[in-house]
Amino acid sequence: MAALAVVIMCGLHAHAGEMFPLHIAVEFTDHAAGAYIARDKGWFEAEGIKPTFYSYLTGMSLAAALCRGEIQAAYLCLLPAINARANAGTRIKVVAGTHKHGYALAINPDRVKSVKDLERPDIRIGAVRAGGPADAILLKTIERYDLDQAGILSRVRRMSPPMQIMAIQTGKLDASFSPEHWPAMAEEAGFKILLRSQDVWPDMQGSVLIVKEELIRDHPDMVRKLTAITGKATTWINQHPEEAASVMAEQLQIQGDKMFSLERSGRRAMLKISQQAVRRSMERLEYTTHIDSKGVQAAIDFAARQGYIKKRFRAADILDLRFSQ
Repeated sequence: MAALAVVIMCGLHAHAGEMFPLHIAVEFTDHAAGAYIARDKGWFEAEGIKPTFYSYLTGMSLAAALCRGEIQAAYLCLLPAINARANAGTRIKVVAGTHKHGYALAINPDRVKSVKDLERPDIRIGAVRAGGPADAILLKTIERYDLDQAGILSRVRRMSPPMQIMAIQTGKLDASFSPEHWPAMAEEAGFKILLRSQDVWPDMQGSVLIVKEELIRDHPDMVRKLTAITGKATTWINQHPEEAASVMAEQLQIQGDKMFSLERSGRRAMLKISQQAVRRSMERLEYTTHIDSKGVQAAIDFAARQGYIKKRFRAADILDLRFSQ
């Protein structure tokens, strides 16, 4: 399921010959709220951009897809972007941040009373694949609370976020590490948030806007427009949180229905995304285009220590912030 993607063609507000075609990948979470909001408001077309959106379940599946030539820009979590550059040699640059934090541990309160309970052999733990930010929060939690890493990791069930939600609803998980908006959906299934990324990784950079280096080389004006649109959407989200949550809930439900074919599978109700859950989720993120090179370097160093990437590199090698300044 993690490899599934859906292509969304956006309507145009000008003649096709006047528009610049841009292929943009986004994560299927409210981490990419800036992209979803800008699409809903028609701000890409207003700047002369004809976007085609590719939606991916996780940042790791999106990062793998970056190797394909058609994707020119993406809104994705920082760690997968680092992985794509270091391991696949994908020539990308981070041109802006999109948010900080946005990952959490949700637990069944009847089964898990404290973080220490994660060491119990009967506690069933779900997490995304190794290398993703939610996996990083799992490792940071083990480190922060001095837990038995080998014992816990041996019991972790690697599952995509929607599969974790369905496992929670069917009583097959006791704890879940995932990116927002999925922890908020876990709450609606009776789970509680035990800790957030803020608790174990202060100032964690969540997601970023990246572009291919050839887009910067050949069309720097489009990169400038893209970062400006992202900044405009980010400001609007912070000024209109209720409307932003309403737009995001609708957008995520529409794309979720397309990705999972829920009408045919009979699981539509299990993955229904409410505005209340999205609003609660978005409150846990700090939507900002500001990005600190020290925070990026900390993420690179962490990825190298954990073996996510083959070789450590400098933050300056992946950052190009002139378009967002």
